[in-house]
Amino acid sequence: MSGPVLSVRGLVKSYGADRVLDGVDLDVHEHEVVVLIGASGSGKSTLLRCVDLLEEVDDGQVLLDGQDVSDPRVDADVARRAMGVVFQQFNLFPHLSVLDNVTLASRVVHGVPRERAEREALALLERVGVGDKARAHPDRLSGGQQQRVAIARALAHEPRLLLLDEITSALDPELVGEVLTLVRELAAQGRTILMATHEMGFAKQVADRVCFLDRGRLVESGPPEQVLGEPEHERTRQFLRRIVAAGRLV
Repeated sequence: MSGPVLSVRGLVKSYGADRVLDGVDLDVHEHEVVVLIGASGSGKSTLLRCVDLLEEVDDGQVLLDGQDVSDPRVDADVARRAMGVVFQQFNLFPHLSVLDNVTLASRVVHGVPRERAEREALALLERVGVGDKARAHPDRLSGGQQQRVAIARALAHEPRLLLLDEITSALDPELVGEVLTLVRELAAQGRTILMATHEMGFAKQVADRVCFLDRGRLVESGPPEQVLGEPEHERTRQFLRRIVAAGRLV
Protein backbone atom coordinates (compact mmCIF):
# COMPACT_ATOMS: atom_id res chain seq x y z
CA MET A 1 0.00 0.00 0.00
CA SER A 2 1.14 3.53 -0.68
CA GLY A 3 1.61 5.95 2.18
CA PRO A 4 2.45 5.21 5.81
CA VAL A 5 0.89 2.35 7.72
CA LEU A 6 0.24 4.74 10.62
CA SER A 7 -0.26 8.50 10.57
CA VAL A 8 -0.89 10.51 13.72
CA ARG A 9 -2.00 14.08 13.07
CA GLY A 10 -2.26 16.81 15.71
CA LEU A 11 -3.04 14.30 18.45
CA VAL A 12 -4.24 15.83 21.72
CA LYS A 13 -5.12 13.95 24.89
CA SER A 14 -5.81 15.40 28.32
CA TYR A 15 -6.76 13.98 31.68
CA GLY A 16 -8.59 16.81 33.37
CA ALA A 17 -6.30 19.84 33.30
CA ASP A 18 -3.24 17.70 32.49
CA ARG A 19 -2.50 17.73 28.74
CA VAL A 20 -0.56 14.52 28.19
CA LEU A 21 -0.32 14.74 24.39
CA ASP A 22 -0.05 18.19 22.84
CA GLY A 23 -0.42 18.09 19.06
CA VAL A 24 1.70 15.05 18.17
CA ASP A 25 2.41 14.33 14.48
CA LEU A 26 4.00 11.00 13.57
CA ASP A 27 4.24 8.62 10.61
CA VAL A 28 5.29 4.97 10.66
CA HIS A 29 5.99 3.37 7.29
CA GLU A 30 5.81 -0.28 6.34
CA HIS A 31 8.73 -2.39 7.65
CA GLU A 32 9.91 0.57 9.74
CA VAL A 33 10.87 0.38 13.43
CA VAL A 34 10.09 3.66 15.21
CA VAL A 35 11.19 3.96 18.83
CA LEU A 36 9.69 6.47 21.27
CA ILE A 37 11.98 7.74 24.01
CA GLY A 38 11.48 10.25 26.79
CA ALA A 39 11.18 10.54 30.53
CA SER A 40 8.37 8.87 32.43
CA GLY A 41 5.25 10.97 31.96
CA SER A 42 6.35 12.31 28.58
CA GLY A 43 3.34 10.75 26.83
CA LYS A 44 4.85 7.62 25.24
CA SER A 45 2.40 5.11 26.70
CA THR A 46 -0.56 7.41 26.20
CA LEU A 47 0.37 7.82 22.54
CA LEU A 48 0.44 4.05 22.07
CA ARG A 49 -2.89 3.65 23.86
CA CYS A 50 -4.44 6.33 21.64
CA VAL A 51 -3.09 4.63 18.53
CA ASP A 52 -4.64 1.33 19.67
CA LEU A 53 -7.89 3.19 20.44
CA LEU A 54 -7.78 2.21 24.11
CA GLU A 55 -8.00 5.93 24.88
CA GLU A 56 -10.38 8.34 23.17
CA VAL A 57 -8.49 11.24 21.61
CA ASP A 58 -9.56 14.80 22.39
CA ASP A 59 -8.40 16.22 19.08
CA GLY A 60 -6.47 15.13 16.01
CA GLN A 61 -6.52 11.92 14.01
CA VAL A 62 -5.14 8.40 14.02
CA LEU A 63 -5.01 7.03 10.48
CA LEU A 64 -4.28 3.39 9.71
CA ASP A 65 -3.50 2.79 6.05
CA GLY A 66 -5.15 6.13 5.35
CA GLN A 67 -8.39 5.45 7.26
CA ASP A 68 -9.25 7.69 10.20
CA VAL A 69 -9.75 5.00 12.84
CA SER A 70 -10.12 7.63 15.58
CA ASP A 71 -13.42 8.72 14.01
CA PRO A 72 -16.11 7.74 16.56
CA ARG A 73 -18.16 6.24 13.70
CA VAL A 74 -15.43 3.64 13.06
CA ASP A 75 -15.74 0.29 14.84
CA ALA A 76 -12.70 0.35 17.15
CA ASP A 77 -12.68 -3.44 17.50
CA VAL A 78 -12.39 -3.86 13.74
CA ALA A 79 -9.57 -1.30 13.60
CA ARG A 80 -7.69 -3.03 16.44
CA ARG A 81 -7.59 -6.25 14.44
CA ALA A 82 -4.93 -4.63 12.26
CA MET A 83 -2.78 -3.94 15.31
CA GLY A 84 -1.02 -6.11 17.86
CA VAL A 85 -0.14 -4.60 21.22
CA VAL A 86 2.10 -5.76 24.07
CA PHE A 87 2.13 -3.89 27.37
CA GLN A 88 4.55 -3.59 30.28
CA GLN A 89 2.58 -6.23 32.17
CA PHE A 90 2.07 -9.54 30.43
CA ASN A 91 -1.73 -9.60 30.89
CA LEU A 92 -1.92 -13.34 30.29
CA PHE A 93 -5.00 -15.17 31.55
CA PRO A 94 -3.69 -17.21 34.51
CA HIS A 95 -6.39 -19.90 34.24
CA LEU A 96 -5.59 -20.66 30.58
CA SER A 97 -2.67 -22.56 29.12
CA VAL A 98 -0.09 -20.73 27.02
CA LEU A 99 -1.67 -22.23 23.88
CA ASP A 100 -5.16 -21.08 24.86
CA ASN A 101 -3.84 -17.59 25.68
CA VAL A 102 -2.37 -17.29 22.19
CA THR A 103 -5.37 -18.75 20.33
CA LEU A 104 -8.21 -17.12 22.26
CA ALA A 105 -8.54 -13.98 20.13
CA SER A 106 -8.06 -15.89 16.87
CA ARG A 107 -10.86 -18.29 17.78
CA VAL A 108 -13.30 -15.96 19.51
CA VAL A 109 -12.76 -12.64 17.71
CA HIS A 110 -11.54 -13.73 14.29
CA GLY A 111 -13.52 -16.96 14.01
CA VAL A 112 -10.53 -19.17 13.18
CA PRO A 113 -11.29 -22.89 13.71
CA ARG A 114 -9.57 -24.30 16.79
CA GLU A 115 -7.43 -26.82 14.89
CA ARG A 116 -6.02 -24.19 12.56
CA ALA A 117 -5.59 -21.63 15.37
CA GLU A 118 -3.67 -24.12 17.49
CA ARG A 119 -1.49 -25.26 14.58
CA GLU A 120 -0.53 -21.68 13.77
CA ALA A 121 -0.04 -20.80 17.45
CA LEU A 122 2.27 -23.77 18.04
CA ALA A 123 4.42 -22.71 15.09
CA LEU A 124 4.49 -19.16 16.44
CA LEU A 125 5.44 -20.29 19.94
CA GLU A 126 8.31 -22.28 18.44
CA ARG A 127 9.47 -19.16 16.59
CA VAL A 128 9.59 -17.12 19.79
CA GLY A 129 11.36 -19.87 21.69
CA VAL A 130 8.65 -21.19 24.02
CA GLY A 131 7.18 -24.03 21.99
CA ASP A 132 7.83 -26.46 24.83
CA LYS A 133 5.64 -24.36 27.15
CA ALA A 134 2.44 -24.57 25.08
CA ARG A 135 0.56 -26.68 27.62
CA ALA A 136 1.90 -24.89 30.69
CA HIS A 137 0.08 -22.16 32.60
CA PRO A 138 1.63 -18.67 32.88
CA ASP A 139 2.61 -19.08 36.53
CA ARG A 140 5.02 -21.84 35.49
CA LEU A 141 6.96 -19.48 33.19
CA SER A 142 9.66 -16.91 33.87
CA GLY A 143 8.92 -13.26 33.23
CA GLY A 144 10.87 -13.36 29.99
CA GLN A 145 8.96 -16.41 28.81
CA GLN A 146 5.63 -14.79 29.70
CA GLN A 147 6.55 -11.69 27.73
CA ARG A 148 7.48 -13.83 24.73
CA VAL A 149 4.09 -15.51 24.97
CA ALA A 150 2.45 -12.06 25.06
CA ILE A 151 4.36 -11.12 21.91
CA ALA A 152 3.29 -14.37 20.23
CA ARG A 153 -0.33 -13.58 21.14
CA ALA A 154 0.01 -10.11 19.57
CA LEU A 155 1.43 -11.65 16.39
CA ALA A 156 -1.17 -14.43 16.11
CA HIS A 157 -3.45 -12.51 13.73
CA GLU A 158 -0.61 -11.11 11.59
CA PRO A 159 -1.11 -7.43 12.46
CA ARG A 160 -0.13 -4.63 10.11
CA LEU A 161 1.35 -2.74 13.06
CA LEU A 162 2.95 -4.01 16.27
CA LEU A 163 2.81 -1.71 19.31
CA LEU A 164 5.23 -2.42 22.16
CA ASP A 165 4.92 -0.41 25.37
CA GLU A 166 7.98 -0.64 27.64
CA ILE A 167 7.88 -4.41 27.35
CA THR A 168 11.05 -4.94 29.39
CA SER A 169 10.26 -2.62 32.30
CA ALA A 170 8.61 -5.35 34.40
CA LEU A 171 11.42 -7.86 33.83
CA ASP A 172 14.41 -8.70 35.96
CA PRO A 173 17.59 -7.33 34.34
CA GLU A 174 18.84 -10.77 33.30
CA LEU A 175 15.62 -11.38 31.31
CA VAL A 176 15.64 -8.09 29.41
CA GLY A 177 18.15 -9.29 26.83
CA GLU A 178 16.16 -12.32 25.73
CA VAL A 179 13.04 -10.27 25.03
CA LEU A 180 14.97 -7.57 23.18
CA THR A 181 16.64 -10.26 21.09
CA LEU A 182 13.19 -11.42 20.01
CA VAL A 183 12.17 -7.87 19.07
CA ARG A 184 15.43 -7.52 17.15
CA GLU A 185 14.53 -10.68 15.20
CA LEU A 186 11.02 -9.35 14.46
CA ALA A 187 12.53 -6.12 13.17
CA ALA A 188 14.91 -8.09 10.94
CA GLN A 189 11.90 -9.96 9.54
CA GLY A 190 10.43 -6.65 8.37
CA ARG A 191 7.72 -6.15 10.96
CA THR A 192 6.28 -2.65 11.25
CA ILE A 193 6.86 -1.65 14.87
CA LEU A 194 6.15 1.38 17.04
CA MET A 195 7.62 0.91 20.49
CA ALA A 196 8.33 2.87 23.64
CA THR A 197 11.46 1.93 25.57
CA HIS A 198 13.98 3.10 28.12
CA GLU A 199 16.62 0.83 26.56
CA MET A 200 18.66 3.43 24.69
CA GLY A 201 21.31 0.97 23.53
CA PHE A 202 18.61 -1.18 21.97
CA ALA A 203 17.04 1.85 20.28
CA LYS A 204 20.43 2.76 18.85
CA GLN A 205 20.88 -0.71 17.37
CA VAL A 206 17.41 -1.51 16.05
CA ALA A 207 15.44 1.67 15.32
CA ASP A 208 15.08 3.14 11.87
CA ARG A 209 13.90 6.30 13.56
CA VAL A 210 13.96 7.59 17.15
CA CYS A 211 11.37 10.09 18.39
CA PHE A 212 11.96 12.05 21.59
CA LEU A 213 8.83 13.12 23.47
CA ASP A 214 8.83 15.72 26.20
CA ARG A 215 5.73 16.90 28.07
CA GLY A 216 3.43 15.54 25.40
CA ARG A 217 5.25 17.04 22.44
CA LEU A 218 7.38 15.35 19.81
CA VAL A 219 10.52 17.45 20.17
CA GLU A 220 12.89 15.63 17.85
CA SER A 221 12.75 12.80 15.33
CA GLY A 222 15.41 11.26 13.13
CA PRO A 223 17.86 8.37 12.64
CA PRO A 224 19.19 6.96 15.93
CA GLU A 225 22.75 8.12 15.23
CA GLN A 226 21.48 11.69 14.92
CA VAL A 227 18.94 11.83 17.77
CA LEU A 228 21.04 9.81 20.21
CA GLY A 229 24.46 10.92 19.00
CA GLU A 230 24.08 14.53 17.83
CA PRO A 231 20.67 15.80 18.94
CA GLU A 232 19.60 19.20 17.66
CA HIS A 233 17.47 20.30 20.61
CA GLU A 234 18.71 21.24 24.05
CA ARG A 235 15.84 19.40 25.72
CA THR A 236 16.94 16.18 24.00
CA ARG A 237 20.54 16.78 25.06
CA GLN A 238 19.47 17.28 28.68
CA PHE A 239 17.51 14.03 28.65
CA LEU A 240 20.41 12.08 27.15
CA ARG A 241 22.88 13.54 29.64
CA ARG A 242 20.76 12.10 32.45
CA ILE A 243 20.63 8.76 30.65
CA VAL A 244 24.41 8.73 30.23
CA ALA A 245 24.89 9.64 33.90
CA ALA A 246 22.70 6.68 34.83
CA GLY A 247 24.77 4.39 32.59
CA ARG A 248 21.81 3.49 30.33
CA LEU A 249 23.08 4.75 26.96
CA VAL A 250 25.42 2.15 25.48
